[in-house]
Amino acid sequence: MPSGEYDPDAVEARWQRRWVDDETFAYPEETADPDTAFAIDTPPPTVSGNLHWGHVYGSILQDVVARFHRMNGRDVLYPFGYDDNGIASERLTERELDVRHQDFERREFQRKCREVCREYEADFTEKMQAMGLSIDWNNTYRTISPEVQRVSQLSFIDLYEKGREYREQAPAIWCPECETAISQVETEDDEQDSHFHDIEFAVADSGEGFTISTTRPELLPACVAVFVHPDDDENQHLVGQEATIPLFGHDVPIIADDRVDMETGSGIVMCCTFGDQNDIEWYQAHDLDLRVAIDESGHMTDVAGPYEGMHSSEAREAIVSDLEDEGALLDRRAITHTVNVHERCGVGVEFLVTEQWYVKVLDKREEYLQAGREMDWFPEKMFTRYEHWVEGLQWDWLISRQRSSGIPFPVWYCADCDHEVIAEKDALPVDPLSDDPPVDACPECGHGEFVPEDDVLDTWATSSLTPLINAGWDYDADAGEFTMDRPEIYPIDVRPQGHDIISFWLFHTVIKCYEHTGEVPFESTMINGMVLDENREKMSKSKGNVVDPDAVLEEYPVDAARFWAAGSAIGDDLPYQEKGLRAGEKLIRKLWNASKLVESLAPEPYPAEPDELAELDRWLLAEIDRELERLTEHLENREFSKARDGLRTFFWGTFCDDYLEIAKQREDDSARYTLRTAHRRFLKLFAPLLAHVTEEIWHAEYVDGAADGASDETPAAAESIHLADWPEPLGLEADHDAGELAMAVVGALRKFKSDQQLPLNAPIDVVEVYGDVRGFEDDVTGVMHVGDLRVHPDAEAPVETVTTGIDLDYATVGPAYGGDVPDIEAGIEAGEYELVDGELHVAGHELSPEEFTVETDRQYQGEGDLLEAGDAAVIVRTGD
Repeated sequence: MPSGEYDPDAVEARWQRRWVDDETFAYPEETADPDTAFAIDTPPPTVSGNLHWGHVYGSILQDVVARFHRMNGRDVLYPFGYDDNGIASERLTERELDVRHQDFERREFQRKCREVCREYEADFTEKMQAMGLSIDWNNTYRTISPEVQRVSQLSFIDLYEKGREYREQAPAIWCPECETAISQVETEDDEQDSHFHDIEFAVADSGEGFTISTTRPELLPACVAVFVHPDDDENQHLVGQEATIPLFGHDVPIIADDRVDMETGSGIVMCCTFGDQNDIEWYQAHDLDLRVAIDESGHMTDVAGPYEGMHSSEAREAIVSDLEDEGALLDRRAITHTVNVHERCGVGVEFLVTEQWYVKVLDKREEYLQAGREMDWFPEKMFTRYEHWVEGLQWDWLISRQRSSGIPFPVWYCADCDHEVIAEKDALPVDPLSDDPPVDACPECGHGEFVPEDDVLDTWATSSLTPLINAGWDYDADAGEFTMDRPEIYPIDVRPQGHDIISFWLFHTVIKCYEHTGEVPFESTMINGMVLDENREKMSKSKGNVVDPDAVLEEYPVDAARFWAAGSAIGDDLPYQEKGLRAGEKLIRKLWNASKLVESLAPEPYPAEPDELAELDRWLLAEIDRELERLTEHLENREFSKARDGLRTFFWGTFCDDYLEIAKQREDDSARYTLRTAHRRFLKLFAPLLAHVTEEIWHAEYVDGAADGASDETPAAAESIHLADWPEPLGLEADHDAGELAMAVVGALRKFKSDQQLPLNAPIDVVEVYGDVRGFEDDVTGVMHVGDLRVHPDAEAPVETVTTGIDLDYATVGPAYGGDVPDIEAGIEAGEYELVDGELHVAGHELSPEEFTVETDRQYQGEGDLLEAGDAAVIVRTGD
């Protein structure tokens, strides 16, 4: 190995370049088969900005899985994609170029989007490679590429032909900021400050007044009915009459309906088209009028009369002012309430009647739930989120968007009868704005003119196809069926993603792939949490608590970031803490320095196995087998923190602190063989976590270094440790408990010498061990230079346990004894107490065992020093 300290800057950059240049992690297209293939459905990041810690965290966990399964003999397809169509890339382009998409012809604006996205993608790729991810960069895709456009349009046509899609003029969720329809999954609840307004309405015939409470007075011109609950006896007399809307003067029916919330406001509610989901249900159930007061951009329509053209927020204040002037505003009070907003821009959504394309979902909720049950969920608790989302669905999936950036619908409409004309599968991808329809005349009415669909597909309608994109799903026109270039990878082995997009990406992928193939798309899911700041708060630019990955990775090695990321319990949010990075740095240095020590103690990389292993060596290798079994199980179950922490503790404590200290004082074939065997196994076990330093040591010790003195008998090492085989158990048998106790005895004796400022080779006359270390006596005496070792495996140690104090549980003692607590404390301090059958008798009280803790100490009254070594007592005597 190189002399000196480990240089992560040079080492990591070198290996990152080499892995990419050598295509170390390329998927073996020609030789892969279903028995060995392992595919990861990598999340394609939205091209909307720079790399953030969420990318770093999620990508590292995916990479650990990829490296682990690759070393376990699987042909791993670890692809990468960019989700570069839709609202996110459009808003990025608008921001970067300081333009609005409405100001350009669609194809011109799409060209601008491609140029901006390419720049961001190149930078993103460079940064992802700088994290050392074992991605197959030959298998990359962009969701706006012609190949993916074809897959997306094929998906649309297949679902259309199966009757799973429909076009309908109906209420839709609309974002006035983005000026597009959105799906239910793209909304989220946001707590916002607002006002509750008590407004006086009047019965049209009698003029009798009644109160309506609303947070949205700007919807008064859109009011089409007033509702009263059938059980509302106080207001039941209003049902069947008409109400006059203040300011606007039109009359609407007063109707009974059991969906009215009698506990909110006055218990009488107005129905507007549309304020919320209830309004839509009432509109449909009672065949109400349609009065649209707010347009696609959030401005008031002609229905609003004098308020036409105002933004809805401006109109709200004007209407409230006018209501007050007319005496119709009875009260206005500040509140905080939940508002449904578009998750991309944070603007409150509206409900507009528009013509949109939908995928049927509601009729198959139980099938999609069952599909979710057939997948293995890591962690299992995340299935509950999926389940709750599916059970709570109220809308079919709206997939059309009124944007400029996106994949076109492959549809034209007859200009006369509006009949839908769908593109031919072998002609895809198409853009109806520039391509002709597949027929000259309408098949329905014979008309010869067509109107192209100018909406684009929701980006989730495409990113939900990533398993099929990676499997090479396509339509074979000659065979008349859908095929896959890589059928061996489908269903995909693992879908890794954040818990925040279970309802977005995962659910939509289940829908699409299940409908196209009849199969559940994944064998398993791996759901990671979010990265929080050190105070466990969500990172956001507005809070100023965002951590810049570039700045962090300039200061810390990538492997340190990998160590930090692996400290998570899958599914739980992970706070960013520099102490985790520093701990990773220390482990890297420990592994490097331990490797140098192993090289000095055992210069031959592959020493021959001796005829007989020393008992301690046999024990160590058997313990590594135990650790291998534990680690393998944790990684298979995606229990990263348990895997990481257990391996680190075992390597640092048992191997470095204990065994290496012993090995320093030995010069025998058994120790040299054990050192090298253990070292190679540790490197492999650490490889999925600490990708760079293990590769560097592996090459220095077992590829480049071993080649210098190689012979025909020298084992051939894999060119990359990440292509080496995961260790198999050696199958050695050893007394686990006795070996563990012997190591503890050695550790206690080493500490004793250090405390006494004695050299490690200083002799000790007599050591008595009250515990079973039989079989390891030679290791203890030889390493610690013990003249006379006396082992008492079954005898009681000549020590007595004495009580050194009493700790009161004040949370229970205080309320129970009140003013007597000082007397109890004084009695304990003076030693005036008794322990009787587990109870504490003091100051006239009898305290139960739950109210106190007894502090004890083991003491030895004989000649020599008492040392604690695990469960054993060790007596040391010198000068005998």
